[in-house]
Amino acid sequence: MAMTTSFGAANTVIPNDPNIRIRSFNGLKPSHSLSLGTNLRAFPVPYASRSSVVRAVSTPVKPETETKTETKRSKVEIIKEQSNFIRYPLNEELLTDAPNVNESATQLIKFHGSYQQYNRDERGAKSYSFMLRTKNPCGKVSNQLYLTMDDLADQFGIGTLRLTTRQTFQLHGVLKKDLKTVMRSIIRSMGSTLGACGDLNRNVLAPPAPLVRKDYLFAQKTAENIAALLTPQSGFYYDMWVDGEQIMTAEPPEVVKARNDNSHGTNFPDSPEPIYGTQFLPRKFKVAVTVPTDNSVDILTNDIGVVVVSDENGEPQGFNLYVGGGMGRTHRLETTFPRLGEPLGYVPKEDILYAVKAIVVTQRENGRRDDRKYSRMKYLISSWGIEKFRSVVEQYYGKKFEPFRQLPEWEFKSHLGWHEQGDGGLFCGLHVDNGRIAGKMKKTLREIIEKYNLNVRITPNQNIILCDIRKAWKRPITTVLAQAGLLLPRYVDPLNITAMACPSLPLCPLAITEAERGIPDILKRIRAVFEKVGLKYNESIVIRVTGCPNGCARPYMAELGLVGDGPNSYQIWLGGTHNQTTLARTFMNKVKVQELEKVFEPLFYYWKQKRQTKDESFGDFTNRMGFEKLQELVEKWEGPAKATARYNLKLFTDKETYEAVDELAKLQNKSAHQLAIEVIRNFVTSQQNGKGE
Repeated sequence: MAMTTSFGAANTVIPNDPNIRIRSFNGLKPSHSLSLGTNLRAFPVPYASRSSVVRAVSTPVKPETETKTETKRSKVEIIKEQSNFIRYPLNEELLTDAPNVNESATQLIKFHGSYQQYNRDERGAKSYSFMLRTKNPCGKVSNQLYLTMDDLADQFGIGTLRLTTRQTFQLHGVLKKDLKTVMRSIIRSMGSTLGACGDLNRNVLAPPAPLVRKDYLFAQKTAENIAALLTPQSGFYYDMWVDGEQIMTAEPPEVVKARNDNSHGTNFPDSPEPIYGTQFLPRKFKVAVTVPTDNSVDILTNDIGVVVVSDENGEPQGFNLYVGGGMGRTHRLETTFPRLGEPLGYVPKEDILYAVKAIVVTQRENGRRDDRKYSRMKYLISSWGIEKFRSVVEQYYGKKFEPFRQLPEWEFKSHLGWHEQGDGGLFCGLHVDNGRIAGKMKKTLREIIEKYNLNVRITPNQNIILCDIRKAWKRPITTVLAQAGLLLPRYVDPLNITAMACPSLPLCPLAITEAERGIPDILKRIRAVFEKVGLKYNESIVIRVTGCPNGCARPYMAELGLVGDGPNSYQIWLGGTHNQTTLARTFMNKVKVQELEKVFEPLFYYWKQKRQTKDESFGDFTNRMGFEKLQELVEKWEGPAKATARYNLKLFTDKETYEAVDELAKLQNKSAHQLAIEVIRNFVTSQQNGKGE
């Protein structure tokens, strides 16, 4: 296979340290694995080396004999190249008195887990702040880290914590002057924001339930190992926020071995970033791990979906791999699209880290770096086809993938409510509307987590799980939670249980219209439409709302997805399913928020009237009916048909009365019921006419 090279930052130097230069690397070459040494490692301090250049993978370069023209690259690729492994110019920008950082630093700080934002509700000069996102594989949050995040939200944020769809915290409103203090606090509480944003592997999802079951525990351990494997190694994060202090962390030996292995030409042997090189990945990269049936992680929406496969005794044996999922797209650009992952193959459990690494390297080598709209791995697979993609990955993996193992049907599992953990303890999953922890809820959660010394988990549906609860604590905890409005799922509107929205306005710079602030009213209006057309309270659908087409709340998997496409306007997507295995499709564009009922009413009315069975979901119904027919029904809608009044009157309360009326009725060739109705009608009419007879 022909290897590609790329552009390096020749002799790039951080200006205030002329001794720091970047090593050279001319192409990918197989090399022997590095010595493992001890498994207890320290993140490196600033990397100093010989005066030449690291060449990391980017767009392939034509030989100089053919042309002198440089292959087009996006601006971000050049910023990464010149950054000395994500340091410069961010390190200088953080020292200025300005409330914001420049364009290059704005791109680089993403790798550190932060986005620069400003309040779009305010007019005049922009009021800049930073959003920080943590990285919590499996959604695991220690007691210490939760309490730290709660404190930081009050001291340096906007007083709220936001739970995300990738099992992390978002902390909004941090000022530039406070960034280092906040980052240092998170790091010293054994948390991290490293790689929560940027062109590298993001937070690795796994089922959040703290079940003491072999498959769940194995899935969570695997997620943590993949997260460790794909964590940057060059120390830029710790240089920036804790002045190069060495943060000790124990890594499993299998992670160290897999990272260092270069037997199939995956690594940059002389680089401080053996997997990523100077250029990291073309775009964000997302991985989820789960067990059969449990689709709490939206497994098909990830670049890599990893599914534990166990034998008949419940012992994990290996993994099925899906590849090529992704949500983001661009309005009115049909060459961008959401995509579901598709089966790649099966690997034995001891090979999972090598297989994941091979997939990442295939994307690193071949993903587009000229136009970021097309840089996700889903576009590479869509262009190549799965067979070619598998063939290339196998060259980096060094083996053929085994056939994909058969799996049972997927189910959405919320993990809400009280459950046995399997070790004598309990866990309690709590619904948090749109993941926003604020006010009395925030205060109460802190009191409980602090008092009982609980660890927590964040779910991929923006909810929170309290873990390791003793049975004696269940009643007092339930009482305190209810007083704060944190109700058990049976007391929460079913529409809210599965609904999600991204933060959107006022802080997200990409937002086109409302999402988090708009969804409470939208859900109330949908509930009112349900009641109007006669749908029952427990008949629910999956609703997801985003303020732009990037798809952070995964609206393209919803039964009803609303995607911002203009001020106070949404694109409507239909056709997802409850278990998140079917991709929705565009149904209507530019529907104004105040006119949503004109679409919702006919859709929900005909779902109730024309579904084949009572169990046919809204998503299945819309797919069966077809969008052309549904659009016709919406266009011709004039309101629900007025049903003829039907009354189930119990006219006769005793046998004697019935027999007497029945005798009279027979004389007039009528039934007892007909005669009784006639008598009643005549009486009502006489009363209305004032006769009083």
